[in-house]
Amino acid sequence: MPVLYSYRRCPYAMRARMALKYADITVEVCEISLKNKPTEMLKASPKGTVPVLVLEDGTVLEQSLDIMHWALLQRDPASWLAADGVMTQQLISENDGSFKQALDKFKYAVRFPEQPAEAYRAQAEVFVQKLELLLCQNQFLLKDQVCLVDIAIFPFIRQFAAVDSA
Repeated sequence: MPVLYSYRRCPYAMRARMALKYADITVEVCEISLKNKPTEMLKASPKGTVPVLVLEDGTVLEQSLDIMHWALLQRDPASWLAADGVMTQQLISENDGSFKQALDKFKYAVRFPEQPAEAYRAQAEVFVQKLELLLCQNQFLLKDQVCLVDIAIFPFIRQFAAVDSA
């Protein structure tokens, strides 16, 4: 059975787990401690970040999007991969790039005293506004059913919302 090294609150690991669950792929989930990473995980993936999926044939997938794509290629009952690939890639790239950077600075504003937390929040909100506009056109980001981009972005939006629930 494949082994997924994961950390419960990591948004990258969340999106990998959601795709595996959706594709009905059984994996052994190994929850790691960030302070005490398993030797087996570090052998498979010396970078030491999650998620890491070790397939039965020994193939190692070290990126959440690679894990998502692999899972969906195994089984994609609601056609998550059928949405506009260019828009999907653009939105995920912006999410994983400028939005994630602003989110981290907002979440850990004490570590980034160059600007107040509100400035970092405003930077992140640029992307959130783009998503809001897309949601005015469809029930989900790119169409009227869930697709890859919705699941890939969701854990980060969840994290953003949790920084300041008020």
